[in-house]
Amino acid sequence: QVQLVETGGGLVQAGGSLRLSCAASGRTFSGYAMGWFRQAPGKERDFVAVITWNSGRTYYADSVKGRFTISRDNTKNTVYLQMNSLKPEDTAVYYCAARNWNSGTYFHTNTEYPYWGQGTQVTVSS
Repeated sequence: QVQLVETGGGLVQAGGSLRLSCAASGRTFSGYAMGWFRQAPGKERDFVAVITWNSGRTYYADSVKGRFTISRDNTKNTVYLQMNSLKPEDTAVYYCAARNWNSGTYFHTNTEYPYWGQGTQVTVSS
């Protein structure tokens, strides 16, 4: 079983920072894409960022470019999402997701990811 465990969510004031972690286990993740998605109440689950495990190539949603950074630690099988300059509109449940890099067409499409973490709540107050 592939297991993704997310930690690091919490309550912060606007302008603050959080770092989310996603610990991955169950298989070798070489050849995988690891993504972060978020879902606010009453909203669709939206793409945030993705990183390819081997090459470290990254892609970001326009709404978080320049503020969020996705990275991975291959030794720890952990993916991080560093979130800076947080805004109230960043408030959402954040999910870690994984798929083979070539198992879909688009990295930003949540339906192409078969493995998901439980989600961690990020709340940004104004």
